Amino acid sequence: MKDTTTETPPIPALSGGKYAFFFDVDGTLAEICAEPDDVSIPASVRDNLKTLAAATSGALALISGRPVEQLDQLSAPLRLPAAGVHGAELRDAAGNLHRVTLPEDVAHALQKQLEKGMAVMPGTLLEAKGMAFALHYRQAPAFQQQVLQLAESAVAAYPDLMLQRGKCVAEIKPRGNDKGSAITTFMQQAPFAGRIPVFVGDDLTDEKGFQVVNAMKGISVKVGEGSSHARYRLGRVSDVYQWLEALQRHLTITNNKETTL
Repeated sequence: MKDTTTETPPIPALSGGKYAFFFDVDGTLAEICAEPDDVSIPASVRDNLKTLAAATSGALALISGRPVEQLDQLSAPLRLPAAGVHGAELRDAAGNLHRVTLPEDVAHALQKQLEKGMAVMPGTLLEAKGMAFALHYRQAPAFQQQVLQLAESAVAAYPDLMLQRGKCVAEIKPRGNDKGSAITTFMQQAPFAGRIPVFVGDDLTDEKGFQVVNAMKGISVKVGEGSSHARYRLGRVSDVYQWLEALQRHLTITNNKETTL
């Protein structure tokens, strides 16, 4: 990967049904917290997402490592199209939920193996997502190598699974599912099809999404520091909020002009 430009992303024109929007959640629409359950999306941001979804005829989706159920809780009362667990769960604009599952015996054996391994590393957290597992070490960074070794050994025993590294987390998930494939799926369906994709994310898990958006001549936006495939950059979560506010203002101005014509 390369160092991306520091250029602020443009404000896409919302009239004419030209753009489709995709947002990561943790580190993008919400500040990262030590405990995943402490994360929240501010009410003002949810209001802006609602306005943006309406302005794009519903072409706005959340793309996250979290399960879709958690995304609904964070964005309530909104219920947006969403890809959870890096695309292993996908709810389309019609509300149909598609989910990749693990055989029950595999999920049970893997969870037992991971619980045993994480138990000897105080401060780490195992998050079971049904078809995937997240091994968090944000509060115990000294265990990074041990957590990664545990995840790698678990994946080695199951060829249908893969390891996805993120910010202070190692995720074990079904192979072939990532944020890039999720965006590709959405872009083949109404109301996303035929539009230019815009994707905002902050983590290594978002890079596949940036690559897909770039290939579609879209707008890819990295939040925070670090090398990335994204073409634009926003410095922090608060800058994402300001960018959404700018989109809102642009929409208001456009609507006022159209009303006076």
